Amino acid sequence: MSEKTIYHVCETAAWQEAQADGIYTGSTDDRRDGFMHFSTFAQVRTSVAIHRARQAGLTMLLVASDKLGPALKWEASRGGQLFPHLYGDLPMDAVIEAVDLPLGPDGMHRFPDSYPGLEDEVSSSG
Repeated sequence: MSEKTIYHVCETAAWQEAQADGIYTGSTDDRRDGFMHFSTFAQVRTSVAIHRARQAGLTMLLVASDKLGPALKWEASRGGQLFPHLYGDLPMDAVIEAVDLPLGPDGMHRFPDSYPGLEDEVSSSG
């Protein structure tokens, strides 16, 4: 399995702290599970709806998967789908962009209409 860009959603405060510290070690859940949870473009909206429903103060990290090396594993999870899991800290230079995910009036997260890598992912998934 290969995707150029993978996605990780975290609390904005945790991402700001990581930027100040120069290292991102994942969420409490990531550390408990022993790996950092990521999604593909096709999976990220559903993952957020399931695991982060109505949670304010979130940031979506767009990450270059080719910068993660052998610590990135593709493993079966929800419904047998393969999800990217990172066994280690996230190298800061692998983060392409960090995008806020505000809540709309309906309590659903608002994803950007466009962001880096989107066109590549859409054309390769179609």
